[in-house]
Amino acid sequence: MAERPVEPAPEALVDVLDRLLETGVVLDGQIVLSLAGVDLVHIGLRALLASVDRAARLVPAPEPGA
Repeated sequence: MAERPVEPAPEALVDVLDRLLETGVVLDGQIVLSLAGVDLVHIGLRALLASVDRAARLVPAPEPGA
C-alpha cells in the first residue's frame, strides 16, 4: 500500500487573524451609483487594519511639550 503525502493542517481562524493584524491589512474599495450614465453617488473606502502594537511601531511618539 502506497503512503499518502502528508498535507498541512488548515490554520485556525484565530491564527489567520493574528497574522493579519501583526502584519497589517489595507482595504480599499469604491462604489459608484449611476443612472442613465450619470454618476449620482461616489463612495470611497480606505481602511488600515492592524494591531495596536504594530500601529505603535509605525507611528512615532509625540515629543514632550508638543
